[in-house]
Amino acid sequence: MRCALLFSVALAALAVGAARPAAAQDLDRFTYDDLIQVNRLSDPQVSMVGQQVVYAVRATDLPNNRGVTSLYLLDLEAGGPAERLDISDEGANTARWAPDGTLYFLSGRSGSSQVWATRDRGGTAHQVTDLPVDVQTYRLSPAGDRLAVALAVHPDCPDLACSVARTEAEAASKSTGIVYDRAFVRHWDTWKDGTQNHVFVAPVGADGRAGEAVWVTRGFDGDTPSKPFGDESDFTFTPDGQGLVFSARVAGRTEPWSTNFDLWRTDLSGSGQFTNLTDANDAWDAGPVFSPDGRTLAYRAMARPGFEADRLVVHLMDVATGRTRALTADWDRSADALQWAPDGRSLYVTAQDVGQTRLFAVDVRSGDVVPMTGPGHVGGFDVTPAGVVYARDALDAPADLWFKTHRGREMPRQLTRVNPQLADETFGEAEQFTFAGWNGETVHAYVIKPAGLAPGEKAPVAFLIHGGPQGSFGNAWSYRWNAQTYAGAGYAVVMIDFHGSTGYGQAFTDSISQHWGDRPLEDLQKGWAHALAAYDFLDGERACALGASYGGYMVNWIAGNWSEPWDCLVNHDGIFDTFGMGYATEELWFTEWDNGGTPYDVPENYQRFNPANHVRNWKTPMLVIQGDRDFRVPTTQSLATFNALQRRGIESRLLVFPDENHWVLRSANSLQWHQTVFGWLDQHLKSE
Repeated sequence: MRCALLFSVALAALAVGAARPAAAQDLDRFTYDDLIQVNRLSDPQVSMVGQQVVYAVRATDLPNNRGVTSLYLLDLEAGGPAERLDISDEGANTARWAPDGTLYFLSGRSGSSQVWATRDRGGTAHQVTDLPVDVQTYRLSPAGDRLAVALAVHPDCPDLACSVARTEAEAASKSTGIVYDRAFVRHWDTWKDGTQNHVFVAPVGADGRAGEAVWVTRGFDGDTPSKPFGDESDFTFTPDGQGLVFSARVAGRTEPWSTNFDLWRTDLSGSGQFTNLTDANDAWDAGPVFSPDGRTLAYRAMARPGFEADRLVVHLMDVATGRTRALTADWDRSADALQWAPDGRSLYVTAQDVGQTRLFAVDVRSGDVVPMTGPGHVGGFDVTPAGVVYARDALDAPADLWFKTHRGREMPRQLTRVNPQLADETFGEAEQFTFAGWNGETVHAYVIKPAGLAPGEKAPVAFLIHGGPQGSFGNAWSYRWNAQTYAGAGYAVVMIDFHGSTGYGQAFTDSISQHWGDRPLEDLQKGWAHALAAYDFLDGERACALGASYGGYMVNWIAGNWSEPWDCLVNHDGIFDTFGMGYATEELWFTEWDNGGTPYDVPENYQRFNPANHVRNWKTPMLVIQGDRDFRVPTTQSLATFNALQRRGIESRLLVFPDENHWVLRSANSLQWHQTVFGWLDQHLKSE
């Protein structure tokens, strides 16, 4: 392996903001009330000359049940505190720099989401686009003279006016029925309304206003950006600014079970002519970025069609000849965000790596991979002429900006402290450990000791199970499953990256497919036994298991197959009936890959690890939580879970959020979620 992998570490001594010694009675422990109020830093963007960085901070307005995003500007050369930009007062997000130093951003201040710009450090702003539909995201051309915007339009309409008229007519209709002839019928949390995401390109005049927008992806049957989480990384201008390369999947009638995203090139005339640059690969191709000299196109690609958790390998395409080579084929990690270094000799990528998410530098000639960051989670970055600005968080620290030189030898320098109110908070001590899991293979896990736990004292345990299932509960900050909120409430936390988790090599990730209920369960059982033997502060007689999505599935599976250690269970949006899930979920490629086929071709695979078949063994009290707009794991799964519990006479409670999807995003709902979950834990683990 070419990568110089870093090793497992105890986090308490290394992470910024680690807990400080204090008398137990004087500790200010971190709680879920504190979590709701944490400022969320994201999206660092460095100016073209590398002097300034703009970033977003989302603050919580709890009385109004909303988040408020502001843009901040930091001078990297002069130093000093960051400046909140005045343009934030009327709403501003997605800031991007033009070559001339103009700062563009999105705002809804005109009544719809449009592109705006400022030329005076955010003092004033002018409207750049005035389109009849919302701008979802955008990208500037290399010269800054064109603007590509993503809009949701009716693909069979000839122009935007037609799309607007059709949407208005549908809204005014007294009938509400919708007829579908092909799936997706709904996706993530939205019913299909007949629109697709498409890209329009407009010139930017000397006055800073956009001219008439040309529909450059007209005639393409598919979404770009992709739904539901695509952004401007799905499309980019060609180096000469005369064309567009975008990542998209042809919808047709196979969209719900296809992962065949390709890179397509088109001109800016709206000709409807598209060249498939990656037609040879029937799996996922994504994230096109051109080299500084314009000669090479870098992108990430999977190899196996239908598998959303396959390894993403960095590929390089010669623009002139179309020849490609796999740059990181020998690196057993999956590349995420991708940017070129200014000299074009290396690429920066992020990737999960043994419980961390690091920034790596990849030599474009040799493919050698060097880690640039240590413990923690890199959530976003941008390249400067001198180095890299990146957002780093960890189990005991929400995101702040850091700087690292290109040489990578110096210690990183912290640039921001957006949560000064946490300076006096005491966090639980976290440690990574390993044990021999399924097949005798090494499995990694974390344990968090409650803040202020006295020597010799034992703590009840929250056993957190991650979702995905191809995911990880690593050294990262979370706003949904934050281990420190449990530690602050007096609970020890155990989190195991069982077989199927990401960041430990592709074979480890692959091992869960068609094995949802045996290999991960064996890891959880062995990890629990190891943790109890290794950490004397864990009270194995007072413990609850909690999980969401696949973690919720595992809670249901545990209820019928390993209920002995648990005083209670918490299941958020978990799968109850794997067979029914194979028909009811929206992204069918996921269930079909992980079960080895369709429910009608291999029904036995769907039944092999089906929690619904083991309800007779259920006996443990369970809290069930569901977002009614969750179309990934539909509400019927949680209703079936609750009905099974009630019919069996098992103590149970159901919490439903009519306005939430697979996640809980609204501040007041998050507060209620935490109050309900911690109330359930306290009732079963702390009551006399």
